[in-house]
Formats: sequence, C-alpha cells, structure tokens
Amino acid sequence: MSEMANTEPEGIDGVRMTWNVWPRTKVEASKCVIPLAACIAPIRFHTDIPTLPYAPLRCKTCSAVLNPFSRVDFTAKIWICPFCYQRNHFPPHYSLISETNLPGELYPQYTTVQYSLPADSTSPPAPVFVFVLDTCMIEEEMGYVKSALKQAIGLLPENALVGFISFGTQVQVHELGFAELSKVYVFRGTKEITKDQVLEQLGLGSSGRRPRPIGGGYNLPKGVQNGFPNSGVTRFLLPASECEFTLNSLLDELQSDQWPVPPGNRSSRCTGVAVSVAAGLLGACVSGTGARIVALVGGPCTEGPGAIVSKDMSEPVRSHKDLDKDAAPYFKKAVKFYDSLAKQLVSQGHVLDLFASALDQVGVAEMKVAIEKTGGLVVLAESFGHSVFKDSFRRFFEQGEQSLGLCFNGTLEINCSKDIKIQGVIGPCTSLEKKGPAVADTSIGEGNTTAWKMCSLDMSTCLTVFFDLSSSDQSNTPGTVNPQLYLQFLTSFQNPQGQMMLRVTTITRRWIDSSVSSEELVQGFDQETAAVVMARKTSLKMETEESFDATRWLDRGLIRLCSKFGDYRKDDPASFTLNPCFSLFPQFMFNLRRSQFVQVFNNSPDETAYFRMLLNRENITNAAVMIQPSLISYSFNSLPQPALLDVASIAADRILLLDSYFSIVIFHGMTIAQWRNMGYQNQQEHVAFAQLLQAPHDDTQMIIRERFPVPRLVVCDQHGSQARFLLAKLNPSATYNNAHEMAAGSDVIFTDDVSLQVFFEHLQRLAVQS
Repeated sequence: MSEMANTEPEGIDGVRMTWNVWPRTKVEASKCVIPLAACIAPIRFHTDIPTLPYAPLRCKTCSAVLNPFSRVDFTAKIWICPFCYQRNHFPPHYSLISETNLPGELYPQYTTVQYSLPADSTSPPAPVFVFVLDTCMIEEEMGYVKSALKQAIGLLPENALVGFISFGTQVQVHELGFAELSKVYVFRGTKEITKDQVLEQLGLGSSGRRPRPIGGGYNLPKGVQNGFPNSGVTRFLLPASECEFTLNSLLDELQSDQWPVPPGNRSSRCTGVAVSVAAGLLGACVSGTGARIVALVGGPCTEGPGAIVSKDMSEPVRSHKDLDKDAAPYFKKAVKFYDSLAKQLVSQGHVLDLFASALDQVGVAEMKVAIEKTGGLVVLAESFGHSVFKDSFRRFFEQGEQSLGLCFNGTLEINCSKDIKIQGVIGPCTSLEKKGPAVADTSIGEGNTTAWKMCSLDMSTCLTVFFDLSSSDQSNTPGTVNPQLYLQFLTSFQNPQGQMMLRVTTITRRWIDSSVSSEELVQGFDQETAAVVMARKTSLKMETEESFDATRWLDRGLIRLCSKFGDYRKDDPASFTLNPCFSLFPQFMFNLRRSQFVQVFNNSPDETAYFRMLLNRENITNAAVMIQPSLISYSFNSLPQPALLDVASIAADRILLLDSYFSIVIFHGMTIAQWRNMGYQNQQEHVAFAQLLQAPHDDTQMIIRERFPVPRLVVCDQHGSQARFLLAKLNPSATYNNAHEMAAGSDVIFTDDVSLQVFFEHLQRLAVQS
C-alpha cells in the first residue's frame, strides 16, 4: 500500500507543486493566498530514471542543461534553450543525431535524467564517520550505547574511515592508529577552540603538513595517502576494517565520566567543544570528501560554548515560555555558537548528525541550525535502550534494500523562465549566495540565491522552493508570450559509492490568465502540498518573527481562500460550497492549528525543533501525516478501512491504528481488551480473534520498516492512561458538554477546543461576508 502511495503523485520528477497552472501576474498570484511553491525530492529513487555515462550539454548563456523541452533543428545541428531562447550548436560528438536517433536527454518521457560525471581522481574518496560519544551517563545507558556503536561499526563499508571522540567534562580524541596502547589527546571543555588550535594540539598543524589541494580536493597531488594531504591524520581516522578490533576493545574499557558531580548539580558536559573539535579534526584532512560527525548525546550541555543551562539543578532547562519572555540566558549565545560551527562545516562540506537520548532536553533547539544547514539527520528518544534510538541508529548504517542512500556534497541549482523569481528554500540546505536575475527581492528561508549547498542528502530528502513573479507587465503583450513556463532543478552529489552524479529535472506548467476565469486554476490546486507548504511557512515564521500569531495568520489565509474560490451568495452561509479540489484543505488547516507545530506549549523547545526539522525535510505524503494523522479501523465484520479522525470512530468492539508519523498508536476498544485479557485469542475456536489482534501489528511493522527515524509504538486500551496518545489527535465532536447524546461504547474528550463542525460553520459565516 505504501509503495503505491509514494510513487504515484510525484511521478518520475519527484516534484509536487501547490498550483499546477500559474497566474500571469504578481497581483493575481497574491490573490491565490497559497504561495507558488514546489516541493522537490532531488535524488528520490525511481526505476524509470536513466543514467547517462557522459557530461551534460549546457546552454552558453544561462547554463541550463539540454532537455526534452529544447527545440532542436536537426539539419543545422542547433538547439534552442527554453529558458533564455539562446541558439546553441551541438558539439561534434552529437553529429549523428536525427529525429530517429535521439540522445537520452531528448526523449520526451525523460524529463528527469541522471548523468554520471567523470571523476578526476582514480579511486573515489572514502566516506568518513567521526563518532562523538557523551560519557556523562549511568552505566546502564552506557551499555546500550556501546552495543549500538559496536553494531554500527560492523555495518560500515570496509573502506569507510572511522574516528572516535568521547567527552564529558573534557574532550578526549582517541588515536586509533596507535594500537599498542590507548593514546588520547585531551581538550579542556570550558573554552572555545579554533580549528587551528585543534590541529596544532593534535600535531596536524601547518608546520607538519603539506599544503592542501585547492578546489574541493578532487585534484589530489601524487603521493597523497587515502586522499589526505598529510599522512598524520590517518593516526585518528582508520578504515573500518582495520580499526574494528581496536575500537571494540576501546569501547569495552570506556567508563562513564569520572569527574565528581556535587549533589544538586548536573554533570558538566561540554557538547559544544566536542563537536567543534570533531569539526576541526575533519577540517584537517578531508577537504572535498563526504564526512559525518555522529554525535550521541545523553543530556544537556552545561560547560563551555554551546551550554544551554547552568550546572545548578534548581534552574530548569529553558521552556517555550522562557524563550517567549526572553528569560533563557544561554539560548542566543548557544545558537550563535552553533551557527558559526554550521558555517565552518558547510565550508568543509561536512555533516552533523545528532542522536539524542535523554529524559530531559539536550539542546536540540540550539543545535538545529548546524544540523539543518549541513543536512544532518536527527533522532530524539528517551533512552539509548529505546527502540526509537536502537532501530534508527541501525537503519542509519544499513546497506542494501533498507539503506537510506546517504549521499554527500550536494548542490542544487535552479533555472527558471524569464518572469519567475526564486524567494528561497525551506529544508536541509544552505544558501550559496549565488546572485542572478532570478533572485526575488524578498526572501523566505535560505534565500538571495539560485544555488544551495546540501552537505548531505538522502533518497527521502525534500526541499520546498518558493517562487514569486516579477512585477513588470511588459511581458504581457498578447501574441508574443510563451504559454508554457519552465523550471529546471540541477542536483549534483556524490553517491554512496563515491561517484559524482548530476540529476537534472526539467518541468513545464501552463500560464493562464486567472483574471478572466479561475476554473483552470482551481483544477490545478494540490491540497496536500498546499497544506504542507503552509505548515512549513508557519513554522518558519514562528521561529523568525517576534510575536507572530500563527493561528490567526492561518485562519485569515483560509477565510481569504474560501472567499475567493468558494461558491456562495453574499451573506448567506447556508449557500456556501467548495469545489472538491479544495474540500480537504480546511480540514488540514483545522488539524494544523491543533498540531504540535502550532500549539507548541505542550512540548519542550527541543521536541518542537525536532518536529520542525522533520516536517521540513520529509516528502509531502509523510509531512501530511504529521499534520493530519491517518486512522485505520479493524473490526470483525469488515476489512481494515480508513476511519474519520474523530472521537466518534472509537467503539468497544474495534481496534484503531493511528499513524501520526512520530508515533503509532494501536488502540483496543473496551470489549476487545477484555476478551484479550481473558485469553480468547489462544483458544482454537477463536482464531479469527487472534488474527484481528495481529493485523494492526503487521501493518505497523510495514510502516516502521519504511520510516526514519523509527516511530514510537504505543499499544493501549480504551480508558487506559496511554489512550491520551490517540485522544489528543481526534476531532472532539463529542465532549463532556454533549455526552448525553453518545452511543454506547464510544468515548468523550474532556476539552473546550472547538470541533471540526463548529470550525466549519464559523469559516462559512466569515467567508461569505460582504
């Protein structure tokens, strides 16, 4: 089922747009309320995408790549670029082309193609993993994390290089190349350390080092070992096959941080320094190679730069209220520190991944900028023994079918037709500040550029690009205008095998004059994509704009949208109807208003940052489930079927499966739970009941297999304490106010929130006001 859902809407191109036909003018576009945006999965796998073993042809004016929408004159051997109308001559090796002998990139069905680019160096550079392990935790947690690490090292490709850093009150860099006994370099955890200081201390300073190759490090001079400018660094980074034994024995001997912690105090933990030492170490050696810092953190940073709270236990870790009132003294300083670290990592092309497992917050909110700008992955769990951490950590390193397909050193460039401007991108990337005529005046997210850096990207990475139209109306002279608009996305990246690839996706959509009729506009509206784009834009505004009222902003947008596209008589709410192309959108907005993305006060700033990072990087189908969970009902008298996300779906003789992306809830109705407790499922004559109990678990396993991070599984019964995980997501159509109207065996929700019905009535009333 999930396969069907995933491959369908995006097609071969991996692109979904809020509007599939575009209004001509800026004024008309602003009346559409929902921004012109495209969600693109740059390297999503699709069986029909061809890989071409040569370099692409580029337009000599705008450097767009030859594509099926280029007009070709086969006799003169000329192609016309659809973006800038430049006439380009084909090079000599294309001399044999004709209508019947086309190169792959001109086949009309191949709007997305992949080029494997010729590499400069003979052997592809090996990927590097530096593990940064927190040792300020109890023995039990240390045991869990050690066994996970040993498993991970066994799963790494043979040639992958591994480094190991442990930290507590101080940072220890382990010299793995010195197998005779364990040799460690120690850094103080209290003050910031520059990249050069790290290199000097590790004996990798400029004095003991040959100059680094220029230009991304692919043109390596002769005599360079493993693609490194100096062999010294191989003391710290060794191939996985060589250091597996050393690392395993090192982990066996590793103890929890021995520094004494006075009563009433937190452990002194210098996460910030540890990560910057790792970045410094990587900066020494692997310019232009893919490298990841994998941080495993078990509590808040209390020492040195990046600290989020004092050591005194009586001072709690910052909450959303503190951030709102500016009462979080460490927050801005820590964010500034991680922002500068992000710049260093991006310039080196390296990635920060975070696996945080603790009951308290660890500082994900502060580290978010460094994780997101480098395209790192993040997993938040309650313990290193929890399946959310263990299974996700294993998935991260797995090869084969289950592999995430982690790629390195990505850049995305966008070319677009003349009147289209790019406002920016929301998602795991960094602006490369590449100016050009297509850059819009206003920016959203990572803006002011037509190119972005993605230090890491994987099969499921998704970016949202916001477009604007130029305000000039000269191009609107009828007759001369091209009825089609074109967008081209160029993603270059280094695949897991180290090969440089270029994925080129060129798409076209139609311009329409929406001032005449909005019928075509309506037909081209994608409700799911629009809901996700609105959620991403709202999250960004909540983070960047002071005193932004998200609920009010969403409500006003929805009312304007319904006023423009609804059918109604003025001031008559009963006459209001919405075209089916819009009918699901109000429900998405209702659930978005109630979701953890807007109602943040139920969660810690760490959880909110975590949810938002995943919302911004997942594909549309997954992000839509985060906003509006799916509910499936299992009962004796029917096959599993989708149920309304409503408290009325609860019944004593039903099992419900709720998928809200971050957690999956299997909820047993009262009668089912009683039968199960009596053990009916173990009796021969009740095989059907045993199958009914098992069915949701089988479906859950299918969902979990497809997903990273692995969701939390909650199995609960009606009226049990864990039932809150389901109730919190349901529409409160039955509350304690109208409990007397209830059917037997169903449930009520104790809330004063408005129900979808009431929300809809208000919306109708406000939309039809003259």
